[in-house]
Amino acid sequence: MVLQQCRARTRRLAVVAAAVAVSATLASGTGFAAGTGPFAGPPAPMAATPVPPVPAVPSVGASAAPPAPQASAVTPDFTTPPVAEPSKPALPNSSAAAPTTSSPGSERPAYGAFLGSGVRGVYGMTGLSRWLGGAELRVGHTYLPGDRWSNIEGTHRFLAPWARWRTAKDDRIFVLNVPMQERNEEGVSDAEVRLLLRQGAAGYFDHHFRALAEHLVALDVPDTVLVLGWEMNGTTYTHRCGPDPTAWKAYWNRIVTTMRSVPGQKFRFDFTPSRGRDAVPWTQCYPGDGTVDIIGMDTYDQPRGVSFDEQVKEPYGLQAQVDFAKSHNKPISYPEWGLFRNGDNVEYMRRMLAWIDEHKPLYNTLTDYCPHGVWQCGANPRSSWVYRSALFGRVDEPATWPTTLPTPATSPVPTAPLLPTGCSPLNLGDLAEHWLGGRLCLRFDWWWRTR
Repeated sequence: MVLQQCRARTRRLAVVAAAVAVSATLASGTGFAAGTGPFAGPPAPMAATPVPPVPAVPSVGASAAPPAPQASAVTPDFTTPPVAEPSKPALPNSSAAAPTTSSPGSERPAYGAFLGSGVRGVYGMTGLSRWLGGAELRVGHTYLPGDRWSNIEGTHRFLAPWARWRTAKDDRIFVLNVPMQERNEEGVSDAEVRLLLRQGAAGYFDHHFRALAEHLVALDVPDTVLVLGWEMNGTTYTHRCGPDPTAWKAYWNRIVTTMRSVPGQKFRFDFTPSRGRDAVPWTQCYPGDGTVDIIGMDTYDQPRGVSFDEQVKEPYGLQAQVDFAKSHNKPISYPEWGLFRNGDNVEYMRRMLAWIDEHKPLYNTLTDYCPHGVWQCGANPRSSWVYRSALFGRVDEPATWPTTLPTPATSPVPTAPLLPTGCSPLNLGDLAEHWLGGRLCLRFDWWWRTR
C-alpha cells in the first residue's frame, strides 16, 4: 500500500522539475515564490557513520504537556544543527489518563516508522526520535523496489545506509519488505500472476532471492526481518495470492528455503496480510509454521465510518490475527499502520496505541506520511499530539496518554504562512511539497514588470 501511494505521488515530481526549470529562466526571485518550510534541498550525502542534523524540539518544563504539532507540513529539518535533548514533559492531569495494561517487567513493544525508502528514511529516524523527546526508536523499515529483479536482489547503494543504521546499536530491528515478483505494481493479469507463481514454485526465481540473502549477510545484517509478499490477500500487487493460493504457498516456501540456505543468515520471515478478508481470506495463503516466524498485519483506519471495535472484531481482523498467531505460537507485528479514511481520528490513534501496548507485537512501524502519519504530515494535528504524548521520552515504560486534548486557547495550532500577493499556488502533491518544504506559486505580474 505504501509503495503504491508513493509511486502515484512521485509522478508529480516531474511537475516540480518543470517548475524549477521555468523559474531559472525568469528574473531572480520574481517568477516564483517558495514556501518557507524546512527543506532547502535534498539531504546531504550520508557519511560512513551518519549523525544527521535534526529538527529542534522545544525544551519543555517537567509540568508541561508536549506542544501540539503544527498544522503546516511537519517535516524533518536536515539543515538545523542538533540541539540538547529536552526533558520529558508530564502529561496533563486527568483522572482518565491512566497507564495501559502492560505489566511491570514485560518487554515493551519495539516502535518505529516508515519515513522513506532510501537514505532519506535513515536520516529521518534521528529526527523523529528527537521530535518524540529522545524516545528510542528501535525499528527501521523500508521497501525494496519491485520494478525489476536487479532491485529486488538489493543493491549495495540502497541497503548499505540501512545496514549502518541497524549495526549502530545491538537492539535495533531492520525490517525489509521484499516483493516476490518484478513489475509488482503494474496491474499484471490474474492469468499471468498464476503462471508466475507456478514458475516461482518450480524454482525459476531462486537465484534472485539467494543474491538478496548474500547481500544482507555481507552487509552484516543477517538478522533482518523480511516482510515477504506483503498484503498478498489483496489485488494490488503482482505477488498476490488469490489467483493460485497453492502455488503461492509453495513459492513462499521455496524463497524461504533458498534464503535460509545462505551461510550466516539469521533471517525472520513475516507473513503480513492486510486487515480483513480483502480479495481472499489470508488464512488460505498461510504457508505453514516451518517457514513463518512472525504473523503480521497491515492495518489502517479504514473504511470510512468503521470504528476501531469493528476493525478488531471483523472477520480476519485484528483479533483474528492475535488468535491465529497464538494458535501457531508465533509473535505478531504491525509493519504498516496509521490514519486514513476517517481523517484526524483521535479515537483510532488512542485505541491503536493501547492495542499495541496490550498485545505487545514484536515490532510496529507507523506509516509516516500524509494521510497516515503524525510527524511528516500536518493534516492530523490532534492524532499527532496523542501519538507524541504517548511516546514522548519513552524508553522502557508503558505508554500513557491524555484523554482530553489541548484547546486552541491553550495550545494554538499555527496557521500556514500567507502566500505572497499576486501569487497563484501550484498543486504539486504532498510528496513534492514535502521535499520542497513548502508550496511553489506562480506570480503572474513578472511579465509586466520586466517590460
